[in-house]
Amino acid sequence: MRNSSTKGKKLPTWATISIIVAVIALIGGGVIGYTAWSAARDEEAAQATADTFIAALEKQDYTAMSQVVSEESLTAIDYTRESMSERYTTVYGGIGAAELDISDLAVTQNEETDQYEIAYTVNMETALGELEEKQYETTLSKVDSDYQVDWNTQLIFPDMEPTDKISIVKTAGERGEILDKDGSPLATKGISWQVGLQPVALGEGDQRTTNLEEIAETYDVTVEELTSLLEQGWVTPESFVPFKLLAQDAELPQVTGVLYQETTNRTYPLNEAAAHLIGYVGDASAEDIEENPTLSSGDLIGKSGLEATYDERLRGQKGGRIEIQTSDDELKMVLQETEVEDGEDITLTIDADMQQAAYDQLTGEQGSAVFMNPTDGSLLALVSTPSYDANGMSNGISSEDYQAYVDDPASPFLARYASGYAPGSTFKVITAGIGLDSGTIIPEETQAIDGLSWQKDASWGDYRVTRVTDVPSVNLADAFAYSDNIYFAREALEMGQEVYEAGLSRYIFGEDLKLPIAMNPAQISNSGTLNSEGNLADTAFGQGELLLNPIQQAVSYTPFANGGNLVYPKLTADQETAESKEPVTPESAAIIKEDLIQAVEKEYGSSHKLAVIDQQIAAKTGTAETTEAETEGEDAETNGFLLAFDAENSDYLMLAMIEGESSGSVIDTMLPMLEKMDTFQ
Repeated sequence: MRNSSTKGKKLPTWATISIIVAVIALIGGGVIGYTAWSAARDEEAAQATADTFIAALEKQDYTAMSQVVSEESLTAIDYTRESMSERYTTVYGGIGAAELDISDLAVTQNEETDQYEIAYTVNMETALGELEEKQYETTLSKVDSDYQVDWNTQLIFPDMEPTDKISIVKTAGERGEILDKDGSPLATKGISWQVGLQPVALGEGDQRTTNLEEIAETYDVTVEELTSLLEQGWVTPESFVPFKLLAQDAELPQVTGVLYQETTNRTYPLNEAAAHLIGYVGDASAEDIEENPTLSSGDLIGKSGLEATYDERLRGQKGGRIEIQTSDDELKMVLQETEVEDGEDITLTIDADMQQAAYDQLTGEQGSAVFMNPTDGSLLALVSTPSYDANGMSNGISSEDYQAYVDDPASPFLARYASGYAPGSTFKVITAGIGLDSGTIIPEETQAIDGLSWQKDASWGDYRVTRVTDVPSVNLADAFAYSDNIYFAREALEMGQEVYEAGLSRYIFGEDLKLPIAMNPAQISNSGTLNSEGNLADTAFGQGELLLNPIQQAVSYTPFANGGNLVYPKLTADQETAESKEPVTPESAAIIKEDLIQAVEKEYGSSHKLAVIDQQIAAKTGTAETTEAETEGEDAETNGFLLAFDAENSDYLMLAMIEGESSGSVIDTMLPMLEKMDTFQ
């Protein structure tokens, strides 16, 4: 009988081969899979390192850059992470490198060496303008499971070796002048002394500290400010590091570590008379340079007024060269070279003589005066008092003197022509125009008014409208002559909120006048509407929550000197303005103009003091209450206003204001100037 057991039976050859092939395939697949995974991981790690390096470079965070740089590459050129970061700070800081823009970043693997390489393009601004784009490339080294950048100084600038130096020579163009309408300078070139530190002469250690303390005390600066200037990247032991300007005739103390250089400086012929408008310049501070790295120590920049607004146009373009030099001071290559460009002259519409005369009249007051041509919008004078010494500010005012300005309750830094006020009774011209155009005001019709105060009915509670003169009946012309609040309040109530607000909307409320002067838009009320009868009545005679600055008032009143046309203001000869508009009909504007002439010519007219002027003048006074009287019989605090314009030729319109005074005081103050207005034509 045959044994059926399979013990010891061998697999067929084909099966054995199949198993072996399967095992080999499994092992091979694992190796291939691992290799692919490892390669993908390496590529991802290389890309991450490159991204980190580039992101830090764009932010100019050189410390962060140094953290992804290989130690071996630094050691090869005798650098450390710290010295690498310092080198970037010195080189890029010295040339004013800013706005670094990195593009075309590529991370690739060299097929021959299997090493990862990175390449990228850098665009940047320097103190001389835009630098031609530079291409960079280097390798990445694998350290453990990560990658690090192989760094050398050619990643600062191509062709730059470890011992090379960067040199920058800058030449500033002449700052443009600010001129009046006839070409007379309002901001121009003068001569002064530039005070600077010589680092090598300051000594070291305690001696350096003592010298800096003496310098700080002598020139009214802080040790911290001086130290910050000395720490700038471009400063060498032999550098002249400017920190202050002194007038040409100033005393020059002899202090260790200080040198003087004669230099041109900014001077202001009208000085206080135009300080708020023109402003002043000063040395770029460390904060200015940090904000705008294209600036450097010693640069003059506008600090306030038009000097600041038009600073870029006035400064022009620096010229100079940025070079790579060898350690022996030999020229290796020129990185950047630009031609110097002088700044642009800016011609204003301002009349320098008129500006000075208006300032002289207001000296000693807290007030302002705006003169403009009501036919073309040219601003002829913008005055604010009290003022400050613009020449002193430009040369470097002491901290004590500056603080005195800040602490002065009269606010000498405040540009009052751009500050909002309730306009008082000058605003009645607008109320009258709306009433005439809407048909609610009939010029010949009179209102019967009894007494010096009035209220519509008992629903007004304690609120009453008051007037100055007790006249039993008044028409429109008399209402202007007597400046009758009750008349205009009644007329506004008859118009109603909807009609009155529609009339106001045709003026400039809420608009940006597009002037190079900081100001808030004019407002009719805090909420933007006249949502109560009391507010409507108050607004009619220029009180309530109305806020217009003197420039806005002058612009709003141009229709009454210009046949109904409101013209937008301009301050520079080349300024384009919005098209004029007609918020009031020519017929209504003519009626109001004639009434304002009569307010001067009639003996009882509120502006009759101006009748002595040998020219036909139209005028309206205004006295706006700023606080209520605390006790019965006591006068409320007021601001006085005067609107006056040439009724014959429309050569000028003036809006003057004095805080804390009545309109009568404004007339007394400005009358001497108005009497000689023909001399400015």
